[in-house]
Amino acid sequence: MLQERVEGKWVASFRRFLVLNGISEGTEVAIVCETQSRPVLLELCELALFDLGSVFSAIRLPTPPQTAPVPVKSTGASNAIAGMTHVIEALKRVEVILDITVEGLIHAEEWPEIEAAGARLVVICNEHPEILERTEPTADLGPKVARGIEMLRDASEMRVTSAAGTDLIIDIRDAPAGGTPGFTTTPGGVAHWPGGLCLCFPGEKTINGRIVMAPGDMNLTFKSYLNNPITFDIEDDFIRTISGDNLDADLFREYLGAWNDPIAYGLSHVGWGMNPSARWESMALYDKRDVQATEFRAWAGNFLWSTGSNQYAGRFTLGHFDLPMRGCTITLDDVPVVINGKLQGELA
Repeated sequence: MLQERVEGKWVASFRRFLVLNGISEGTEVAIVCETQSRPVLLELCELALFDLGSVFSAIRLPTPPQTAPVPVKSTGASNAIAGMTHVIEALKRVEVILDITVEGLIHAEEWPEIEAAGARLVVICNEHPEILERTEPTADLGPKVARGIEMLRDASEMRVTSAAGTDLIIDIRDAPAGGTPGFTTTPGGVAHWPGGLCLCFPGEKTINGRIVMAPGDMNLTFKSYLNNPITFDIEDDFIRTISGDNLDADLFREYLGAWNDPIAYGLSHVGWGMNPSARWESMALYDKRDVQATEFRAWAGNFLWSTGSNQYAGRFTLGHFDLPMRGCTITLDDVPVVINGKLQGELA
């Protein structure tokens, strides 16, 4: 087990990360954490902010009671600030929110209200600091991610195919597109570390086709690689059937079914990874408690799809899967941006 203690190299890494996010002397920052957040992440944030001369405070919230029927992991949909009006108002009054809650506030129902006030959300994911050090964002990824987001915004259709049998068509006209290179300096912007992906949130009744996950594809809620194929038939944004006579398919069916919530079967966002420092194989080298698994959303050339909350389609649920896949081809209006898992053109 790697030790979770403050290391000078990690303070330096956090300091560089904060500078990349436009945080400097006098920047007003609120750190949001929970009682179950990694203590070392709070310490590293405080030390780096102090060194930069920022004006900061920490808001520590009690980790909410477990109300879900199954464990909730790696969702980006924390309910830690739900009903906390005084906390929400405080977050609206700072320039930067450093989010080290366990699950993250990206998909929290309260985020749009805070976003509208101009605060930007910088999520430091619940990873061991060694993972954050290895995937520290760099400025040169910014223009490539920005170009990928622009391509999503300009396109009408995304199509995803694979040798395993995936054939998915997504109408992305008017779909809010975003992503992050791991940093942001824009008011109301969102970034997370590890970062490096381009994605969009399709509207209602826009996703149809079939997804076939193959061995080696990943289920980030379970923090595991698939050993067997699973086939999903998608109609009007929702998983209608889950096929596969194997343990991986059984686990998927049981977890989704446990929510007793049809929204859990809806698709959330779709996109691809951009980060050359993120590695598909590295999850094999860590204990599950060491990883939030954000790195694997971002490895360069993956196809990332997810189930659960899609605030732009009016769907909210704590049930959530992030599901990065290898070897897919992704086209935007018939122009390939990823071929067999490799980024193309300006994005490579």
